[in-house]
Amino acid sequence: MSSIPDAAGAARSVGLSAALQPLWPLVRRAWGFAAVAALLVLAPTFYMFEVYGRVVTSRSHVTLLMLTLAVVLAYAVMELLEWVRSEVMRDAGDWFDRQLAPRVVDLIHEMNLRRLGVGSVQPMVDLRTLRDFFQQPAIAAAMEAPLAAVFLLILFLIHPVLGWAALIGAVLQVGLAWWNERLTQPPLSAANRAAIAAQQTADGMLRNAEVVEAMGMLRGLRARWWTLQQEFLSLQALASNRAGAFAALTKWIQVVWSSLLLGLGAWLVLENALPGAAAMMIVGSVLGGRVLAPLVQLVTQWRTVITARDAWKRLDQLLRQLPPAPEAMPLPAPRGHLAVEGVLVPPPGGQAPILRGVSFALQPGEVLAVVGPSGAGKTTLARALVGLWPSLGGKVRLDGADVFTWRKEELGPHLGYLPQGVELLEGTIAENIARFGEVDLRRVREAARLVGLDAFIETLPQGYDTEVGPDGLILSGGQRQRVALARALYGEPVLVVLDEPNASLDEAGDQALAQAIQTLKARGTTFVVMTHRTSILPVVDKMLVLVDGATRAFGPRDEVLAALRGQPPAQPTPANPVATPGPAATMAGV
Repeated sequence: MSSIPDAAGAARSVGLSAALQPLWPLVRRAWGFAAVAALLVLAPTFYMFEVYGRVVTSRSHVTLLMLTLAVVLAYAVMELLEWVRSEVMRDAGDWFDRQLAPRVVDLIHEMNLRRLGVGSVQPMVDLRTLRDFFQQPAIAAAMEAPLAAVFLLILFLIHPVLGWAALIGAVLQVGLAWWNERLTQPPLSAANRAAIAAQQTADGMLRNAEVVEAMGMLRGLRARWWTLQQEFLSLQALASNRAGAFAALTKWIQVVWSSLLLGLGAWLVLENALPGAAAMMIVGSVLGGRVLAPLVQLVTQWRTVITARDAWKRLDQLLRQLPPAPEAMPLPAPRGHLAVEGVLVPPPGGQAPILRGVSFALQPGEVLAVVGPSGAGKTTLARALVGLWPSLGGKVRLDGADVFTWRKEELGPHLGYLPQGVELLEGTIAENIARFGEVDLRRVREAARLVGLDAFIETLPQGYDTEVGPDGLILSGGQRQRVALARALYGEPVLVVLDEPNASLDEAGDQALAQAIQTLKARGTTFVVMTHRTSILPVVDKMLVLVDGATRAFGPRDEVLAALRGQPPAQPTPANPVATPGPAATMAGV
């Protein structure tokens, strides 16, 4: 029905206003259709005049037939224009959604990484609200508002008394709209916030269903959800009651004012002050109703307007808070030279660094084991090495380039990462190992063989096409860890970071992991392994000991182990009766 604007840059625009700019030609076109359709609404009035003025006096059947055909045609054109306007606005809404949806998904992903609202899908809900608003009656009413001003001018030309009466009615409607806004906006916005909080609480209960059930947390969480839900329902009821009262009052004023304009017209006819006499009296009443109609529609739809406005504010704020990254120059494929230069890494949104001045360097094909007590910063280091968490000071460089600013779509295929909390995505085993890209079954099988998983997969009825279910539910903990490890090793990455890779592995799994590291190490892959277990040490070249976010020791494996064996354990102090395990104690527990 309409040409979709070519605006590939809309998805990278900073705010929503900029994203809407390419849509204005479509909106202007839809406004033109709405204006003509609004004029055709007057067709029944003119038909009535012509029937009384010509047909009744001339008693002509042909005139009646032609007038009837004309008004039927006007009705058809009016409905056609309304349909076209609706289709144009639907196209505009769909275009708006298509352009922004990928960026909104990226924003939700980035919110999770920065801990700015973990797991929230509210931005997608807001985007859907704005898309649907393009077809709401409030938009049609807003498009008719300029034509209402034209009708008001015609009323002034017919007679100033009629014009002023219609203007007073319009002012009353605007005042009611303002009052409606003041009384309904606060509870409706609060209801929306309560609904979001209730939904997030329910989502958290579902995500952690096993923990909630096992430890009897359901009653407390359900009570919390119910409190938020009740708050949402009561606030929504309050806003709906107020909005309904204003809608009824607005319609009453419209009906009363139309009759009032008719009465004023009759009075002007009696005073011989109205040109056109009875005909203009009826025209004045009809035009007065058309002046008030868009305002009535806006007040009636005010709840929808507030909901869309709140969605706009939230989404616009998020787009401005997390602007798109600038286009970066493509970099050559890395070879695996890793350099960590005095990094200071805080948690997302924090200022106190967890890692404090950590430095080391690895050559391609070297394997580093990172050890230390719990809370030493090993997981933080893993996240910094793959460019997930930024550094307040210092850099993590791969072949001289900052991994945090390196475009992840470009760098990702050259990295392997196994986080401490293993998560698989819903799909097949092959899709998970292939990172949900194009599945190269030969490379998938090779990655599975590296971690000793191929024999198990072959026993499954559907083999590599087996669906793993939500969060890999059909697999055991060890099997999930092996699939995630195969995903990290898929495609022979040049740098692999493994955070506690053998936490859920048995002895056979430990041996498969060591063999996989040995195989890829011979091919030039650099490994950084955070571990508490000694089974990985035979394939390690260097060791890094972290304590309280700082480097306690770094160097070749045998030298560090010798230094740790010669260091006495930490002694308790009065201020800290339970001493933090030092490197020697940590290695003893590995």
